[in-house]
Amino acid sequence: MTKAGTSRLSPLSPAAIARDAAAQARRSGPQAAYNLLLRAEVAAGWRKPSLALYDHALHLIGGGQKYGCTMAQALQDDFDVTLITHRPVAAADLTAWYDLDLSRCRIRVMPLGFFAGDEAINPDRVSARGENPFFAVSRESGNYDFFVNNSMLEMVFPLANVSVFVCHFPERPKGPYFYADRYPHLVYNSRYTAGWIKKKWGIAGNRHIYPPVDMEPSGAAAAKENVILSVARFEVGGSKQQAEMVAAFAQLLAREPQATRGWKLVLCGGSGSANPYLERIRAELDARPGLPVELRVNIALDELQRQYARAAVFWHLCGLGRSNPADVEHFGMSTVEAMQNGCLPIVFDGGGQREIVDDGVSGFRFASAARMLERTLQVLRDPELRRQLGAQARQRGREFSRVVFEEKVRRFFRELAAGYAAPPGTGAPE
Repeated sequence: MTKAGTSRLSPLSPAAIARDAAAQARRSGPQAAYNLLLRAEVAAGWRKPSLALYDHALHLIGGGQKYGCTMAQALQDDFDVTLITHRPVAAADLTAWYDLDLSRCRIRVMPLGFFAGDEAINPDRVSARGENPFFAVSRESGNYDFFVNNSMLEMVFPLANVSVFVCHFPERPKGPYFYADRYPHLVYNSRYTAGWIKKKWGIAGNRHIYPPVDMEPSGAAAAKENVILSVARFEVGGSKQQAEMVAAFAQLLAREPQATRGWKLVLCGGSGSANPYLERIRAELDARPGLPVELRVNIALDELQRQYARAAVFWHLCGLGRSNPADVEHFGMSTVEAMQNGCLPIVFDGGGQREIVDDGVSGFRFASAARMLERTLQVLRDPELRRQLGAQARQRGREFSRVVFEEKVRRFFRELAAGYAAPPGTGAPE
């Protein structure tokens, strides 16, 4: 055989498998022979397939990591799942961060000497003049039937029989050790992302699975208050534009004091300990003590749920005035979280937000700050419009639920597994 996983297997007796493996080793090397043995074990029904899900940032809270962990939860019934990362992280932490049951998943921590101690794992440091430190992950991938690269890390060459690359956005151009095109299956999180994968890498994704969003209230919907909410990380570079929100809200208050009376802006988001952008916002608010703006930094999940439940309007400015496609929201999980709580979204008209918010139906999209303020003033003045669009936003938000995500993930991997465990002679998916 010329590629791992495409051989015709002999009748599934240990002796026949051993003969096939020896012949395969002579033709294509030890990894191809090992892949044949792995597949034969599954095809014979001796065990369920093993699956490794790799994420070099698993120890950090993030939307991409939630995507991967939710995928792992959905697959642990059908696969023997191992989570691979480079920094220590406990299953209990993942459960607390994402409200998931990962009790049947193992965690394999693989320290990389290239990134010493607690140094940030920055793939941009890798040069073609040196060895690829992620070759260690490539070698490890060959120990599993299925390998899922959830890191968007295109420097990992896949060696498993079945390999899947999950791309949340192609942030880096093609560079040294580019192997994203060696994965037969490429999953993308939005049509916006798919378009940029094609433009930047020249390859096409073949499975679209939106991220899982699970912020629906468990009980009756709470009464809405006069709150405009933003939920986004306080990025050091200011890409989520919370400072611009403060300025826009102050402008709205000054221009329309009657319509905005009793309203406040609440900014929720995560931040590291040293964040000059967040300190800049704090300083601006300290200089204007009467401005009805609240900061909620690194709040617990239950507190975030309360903020969504009471807020009437949701702002999201990420992408406004930016030319770099990476600075535009690739999907918009917090927008969907707000919608699931009946919070009317007013968001930038770009990126993945166009796939979430139907303008004028389940919220509003804007292309300028002036239009954002115009739409905001419209809904502040019209409680019935807020109620109507909020209800339609809630309905739309349910289409991106965790249940929907898990069903799509299971269907996709069961399709792959069905071919992988097919009877001898039928071949296996790459």
